[in-house]
Amino acid sequence: MKKNIGLLLAVSAMLISVVGCGNNNNKSSGSGDGGSAAEKDSYKIAVSQIVEHPSLDATREGFLAALKEAGIIEKENLTLDYNNAQGDQNNNNTIAQKIAGEKYDLVLAIATPTAQAIVQNVKDSPILFAAVTDPIDAKLIDNLDKPGGNISGASDTNPEAISKLMDFLAENVKDVKNVGIVLNQGEPNAVIMADYAEKALEKHGIKLVKASVTNTSEVKQAAESLVGRVDAIYITLDNTVVEAVSTIIQVANENDLPFFSSDRDSVEKGAFATVGFKYYDHGYQVGQMAVEVLKNGKKVGDMKVTVPEKLDLILNLKAAAEQGIEVTDAMKDQVNDKENNILE
Repeated sequence: MKKNIGLLLAVSAMLISVVGCGNNNNKSSGSGDGGSAAEKDSYKIAVSQIVEHPSLDATREGFLAALKEAGIIEKENLTLDYNNAQGDQNNNNTIAQKIAGEKYDLVLAIATPTAQAIVQNVKDSPILFAAVTDPIDAKLIDNLDKPGGNISGASDTNPEAISKLMDFLAENVKDVKNVGIVLNQGEPNAVIMADYAEKALEKHGIKLVKASVTNTSEVKQAAESLVGRVDAIYITLDNTVVEAVSTIIQVANENDLPFFSSDRDSVEKGAFATVGFKYYDHGYQVGQMAVEVLKNGKKVGDMKVTVPEKLDLILNLKAAAEQGIEVTDAMKDQVNDKENNILE
């Protein structure tokens, strides 16, 4: 009997120990689940970009920098699926279809044609766009303040920037009557910006002369066709044209034609002036939106579409000398951040 009692006590002690351990494990597991429920261990993001050129590349770099600052780091807890269409619309559509066939925590579409293809195909993942001129005209959304659905992002165009640049051009190019533009009419973003520029120039009695292209190889010939017919050249955020901007710079330099662009990167390469911003900052802004979606659970369709706000005149003095432009103190005085935006 004593042996039986002793055995029962031993068994009871073992049971208590097992149950106690089980309870402790449950508490530990519950705490861990609470942490993992608040934030994911890893993320998977697809990036689709229409073509490689400095502005779009800087947009992507700024986007990734914002994620990194928030602790979402490539090759650590971020798997990045980067795709580049190399300016080919067929590639662009194929990439969008591929992305639609997989599951991502978020998709970034860089440039208008890319965003259009992504929106047509991707229905289940949150989408952010960047480097898009007019998301409403491009039929990506119908409301800038509350896009709805699974998409939002940042426009890279503030119409005020185009007006300011055209005003500067009209005031500082001597006896200007005609401004030439190299333009791919197949890019909706480029056409919209050209329309803004045309209306802004009309106020000064200046005509916009268009030289159309369908691909990058035609850009130099189009620029050359403007020589003798125009007093300056302007380009929009036209992906086809910007990819071959060096050929326009060559034509402008050889013929003393003031060359105005819509992006800082083209000015750094050799255009004379723009009113703009850093595309790295533009991408960073979109990256901050991505952090809100990924880490804070914000619905992308509830996020307001943003536009650039830090606009400034940017001048390239070396380009001015190449294009026969005398840069006056009055011109320089229009630059707010002279240290960074007057390029020697």
